[in-house]
Amino acid sequence: MLPFAGLGGKVANGVSLLVKQRKVRRVSAAVLFFLLITLLTSVDFMPQRVDLRLGDVSREDVFAPREVEFEDKDRTADMRQQAADNVDMSRLYEINDQVSGAVRQDISSVLESIRAIQEQGDLSAIDKEDRLTSLLHFNMSQRDLGVLIMPGADSLKRLEQELNKNITKAMETGVTYESLEDTKKNINNTVINLQIDRAYTNLGQGLVSYYLRPNKILNEVRYRAIQQAARESVLPVMVRIRQDEKIIGVGDVVTEEHMKKLEALGLTSSLASWRGLVGSALLVALLMLVVLFYLYRQNRDIYRHAGHIYLLGIIVVVVLGVAKGILAINFAKWPQLASQLGYMVPLASAGMLVTILLDSRLAVLMIAILSFLLALISGGQIEFGLVGLIGGFAGVYSVSKLSQRGDLVRAGFYTGAANVLAIITMGIIGNNSAGLVLSSGIMLGTINGLLSSVLTIGALPYLESTFGITSPVRLLELSHPSNPLLKKLLTEAPGTYHHSILVANMAEAATEEVGGESLLVRVGAYYHDIGKIKRPYFFIENQMTSENPHDKIAPSLSTLILTSHVKDGLELGREYKLPKDILEIIEQHHGSSMCSFFYHKAIENGAENVNEDEYRYEGPKPQTREAAIVLLADSVEAAVRSLQNRTHGRVEGLVRKIIRDKLLDGQLDECDLTFRDLDTIANAFLKVISGIFHSRVEYPDMSKEMERRKLRNAGSRKQLAGKNPDY
Repeated sequence: MLPFAGLGGKVANGVSLLVKQRKVRRVSAAVLFFLLITLLTSVDFMPQRVDLRLGDVSREDVFAPREVEFEDKDRTADMRQQAADNVDMSRLYEINDQVSGAVRQDISSVLESIRAIQEQGDLSAIDKEDRLTSLLHFNMSQRDLGVLIMPGADSLKRLEQELNKNITKAMETGVTYESLEDTKKNINNTVINLQIDRAYTNLGQGLVSYYLRPNKILNEVRYRAIQQAARESVLPVMVRIRQDEKIIGVGDVVTEEHMKKLEALGLTSSLASWRGLVGSALLVALLMLVVLFYLYRQNRDIYRHAGHIYLLGIIVVVVLGVAKGILAINFAKWPQLASQLGYMVPLASAGMLVTILLDSRLAVLMIAILSFLLALISGGQIEFGLVGLIGGFAGVYSVSKLSQRGDLVRAGFYTGAANVLAIITMGIIGNNSAGLVLSSGIMLGTINGLLSSVLTIGALPYLESTFGITSPVRLLELSHPSNPLLKKLLTEAPGTYHHSILVANMAEAATEEVGGESLLVRVGAYYHDIGKIKRPYFFIENQMTSENPHDKIAPSLSTLILTSHVKDGLELGREYKLPKDILEIIEQHHGSSMCSFFYHKAIENGAENVNEDEYRYEGPKPQTREAAIVLLADSVEAAVRSLQNRTHGRVEGLVRKIIRDKLLDGQLDECDLTFRDLDTIANAFLKVISGIFHSRVEYPDMSKEMERRKLRNAGSRKQLAGKNPDY
């Protein structure tokens, strides 16, 4: 007993040491973030000697400590911009003759295709309309389509001649981007005057609107080169300050000229007081406690996960650092905009990142805290904090449900729009001039939104890989058909690829109904059978002939081959660096289900001592509702695909039987699906299946061919598919 007692004591000591190490790391990280945030909020990193700002009244005489010469960048920039604006643009337009021919060729090609459709007498009206609809890149009414599929060579010819004549005439003069709409309108008026059927008139107008494009284009390269040359021809405006020259006197109001001279001499920054530093430190400590208390009460998973806490701290520090940098640039480089450019601080990027990587409710809290800190570090300018708060909330809302990659870009525009409205509102409240309010609102609000989107998109991949988080953006990247692993699946196991797409549609619909992570389920379903790439022709959906390799091998070997696709899928997923959540779905999508077909086949063959466990997948059983839904969708899709007479009643009975069998077999014991969820899942499956395997109208002249193929394909392959849904 004593040796074991000693071993137990060592284990306990090791666990205690590990806990202490975790606590030390957490405390060390908390102290580090506390110091960084305190420094960012209270310390100006540009040492200052004169605490003066634009509009202040000086309380002392300030003299130049040395001689210096500097460029008046504002006056230089104004003069250079004026020179660039005076460049004559009229001689810089060029006509591209190839555009005219291309436009006429495009239109003639469409009209020739329409003529060919009209002359195809072996096609039905519906087929002609379908071909015509796919040919045209603009919408036309059903009545117009009905007219255009009828022979009308004379109208087509007149329309083509009129379009070619007028397009040639317009292109010879030159069509610019500015005159494009007027040119389209003029040509369309000539088409109306042709007095042909309205359908052909509408066709001509549609072709002009879609295909006509400018051929008289400004030579941007030459224009920019000339502008740049004009700018460079303007010499910098230099200002010389002599040593001991009086810069500003007692009682003088600080002007822009004063500020420029003070900046050139390096006299414009001041160190924060110790009192302010201590106050900022206490405030930061209180805000950190608020966040931790919120996580402890509302989201224990994030609270217990040290990596997520570190991630939160990094996002806050980076965003505050960017804010500090922007504010420093504002006051140092563009003093005339010092009261406005604080609106550019991209607080919304913090909200977007926290929403995507952690939790949207936490993101709202972080935006509120960061907006308060922004007002603090900007010298108490509350309007900066309010605009950051409104833009941050817009950013959180815009990325709360990502459904495609473009949502991140659109989130930047939504945030920018919210910022524009907020900045204009702050300007109106502050009684600023209408021109300044509108220009600063549009410019700074838009830049803020775009900068927030850029920071989010740029930081997201690094944060995901560093902290092992599978974000919706990563899932969207994996769901794209161009993904190398999906392309490999499509190329080497096309039947499995098609099966995975159907499973994904079913699983996603069911997950949305029960409130799970639908995007994760869709992507997991895409990859759940990638292990079949290793031996594709041992799986029926990839067999192109009636010959089945399982007919020539023992049932036990067939089972081994069948079940090994899970292990092969895990190996392939790790090789292609699939996220952990996807790998778990691959591993659990069969649970410990039985390969019933081969099990019964072994019994029928007279094998002795058939062990049921040898004909089951290794598991584990689904641990999450998402993995369980993929398991059910996989089995249901395979079974329904093998069903011959797919009436609604038979399909519904089969779907509910499979779900019931999986439940009774214990495959759903370790996930959190309820009986109500299972009924909802079955209904969602049926809704999708009705759209995938719907009945079709059989063409009369194809009935014999279909019957012949049906008889030819009857055999072992169909029998195997009908008896073995798991296969």
